[in-house]
Amino acid sequence: MKKVILRLNEPSEKQWMFLKDTHRYVGYGGARGGGKSWSIRFKAIILGLRREGIKMLIVRRTYEELEKNHIRQLKDLLLPLGIAKYNATRRIFTFVTGSTIEFAYCQRDDDLGRLQGAEFDVIFVDEATQLSEYQLKVIAACCRGANDFPKRIYYTCNPGGQGHAYIKRIFIDKRYVDGENPEDYSFIQAKVTDNQALMSKDPEYLRMLEALPPKLREAWLNGSWDIFQGQFFEEFLDDPKHYEDRAWTHVIEPFDIPIGWRIYRSYDFGYSKPFSCAWWAVDQDGRLYRILELYGCGNTPNEGLKWTPQEQFSKIRQIEDEHPYLKGKHIQGVADPAIWEASSGQSVAETAAKHGIYFEKGDHKRIAGWMQVHYRLQFDENGIPMMYFFSNCKAAIRTLPLMMYSETIPEDLDTNLEDHCLVGDTQITTRTGQRKIKDLVGSSGEVRSSDGKWHKYHDVRRTREKAKVFTVTLEDGTQFTGTEDHRILTEHEGWCPIGELQGKELRICR
Repeated sequence: MKKVILRLNEPSEKQWMFLKDTHRYVGYGGARGGGKSWSIRFKAIILGLRREGIKMLIVRRTYEELEKNHIRQLKDLLLPLGIAKYNATRRIFTFVTGSTIEFAYCQRDDDLGRLQGAEFDVIFVDEATQLSEYQLKVIAACCRGANDFPKRIYYTCNPGGQGHAYIKRIFIDKRYVDGENPEDYSFIQAKVTDNQALMSKDPEYLRMLEALPPKLREAWLNGSWDIFQGQFFEEFLDDPKHYEDRAWTHVIEPFDIPIGWRIYRSYDFGYSKPFSCAWWAVDQDGRLYRILELYGCGNTPNEGLKWTPQEQFSKIRQIEDEHPYLKGKHIQGVADPAIWEASSGQSVAETAAKHGIYFEKGDHKRIAGWMQVHYRLQFDENGIPMMYFFSNCKAAIRTLPLMMYSETIPEDLDTNLEDHCLVGDTQITTRTGQRKIKDLVGSSGEVRSSDGKWHKYHDVRRTREKAKVFTVTLEDGTQFTGTEDHRILTEHEGWCPIGELQGKELRICR
């Protein structure tokens, strides 16, 4: 057998750590220029030549990124030496050992369909924070097989992107949920200064990073996971050293609410997505304090508890009757106007009222509202802001730093917290007749709403993919379909999510 010499650059200290790590889940990166893509290729080549018949997968957000960062380099390195062949149709490298490297991209959830039923021994997810938590979990589920090779997943990542919160939780904060074994996880922090090959080849790259604005420099140069590109509320600071003196931090130690301070309640309804109820105190200077919260979210971020309005307001009533911050206080409530919507039957607001919980209508001026939060988060010359968060408000403290700018409206927040419930085939009345809502994507015009009036629409888009849908069949054969949280008005049980009607015979109000 002909002897082949494969010459690769000498790995840095951090790259050696990555190459030797055998944990089930390995995270690598944290800053720009750490040599992440090179490390993936090096590791895949080593495994492909040392192991017989193992299957590997390299994932990036787009195929163009795979071609630019991996496929071209692997072709140039492996094919001239004859140690692997490349099938361009199937996009797969096959080593002389029988081991393979396949490629997958995941720009949208639909792209995951190509992985259905697939099994891999080793998966590399390059720039993992660019994928969503859902996408990352579906990909991870493909790391399985009957052979005895220990299954591993390697994630390279920078702060920022839609997967930031998930990657930060498992590798940086190390906050694990049921089914996650802390001993399975390892993270290797790599910075540009660890990549001597890049430093020698492009010394200007370091100077470019050092010249960035302070907050972006912290993320890209120093790998800070608390500050990243696209962060919406970048002013937010959580500094435990100042919890007591309340200077240069937005999170503070709780204290008894002084007599005379006004108390407010804010509420955002959710069912399949989290509901949120927060209580705020306002001092004589108009400064806001988030003193308490009830956040309807389980172990998975952005996934609701599926509590009915009755359950939500029963709990809110209990808190206001028993908690020392709120007991006996006059509380003024503000909520999204959507909770008053009901063509007949009982609205969410009416359910609240039955529990003695009342709200005034807020408005939909989202951008103006976000700007007000930006204003309140600013520190004065003494480090005192106009908005504080008690340290017991864990949900707000966790989610506020992770919010990102909208890609389409620079001043607006990119949020998936809205609870949309129309399926694509839903028929709606437009100026041009009955149309399926999925056929309106990318268009604008007017639709007739439940109030009988014409309203302008724009920015129609798909908000969820692979959602479970239910079809209700009436006695006369009429059918209608919606996602599980689409509410249906029944004669005796009021508004019920369609997903809870399964197996029931009820009278539907039409």
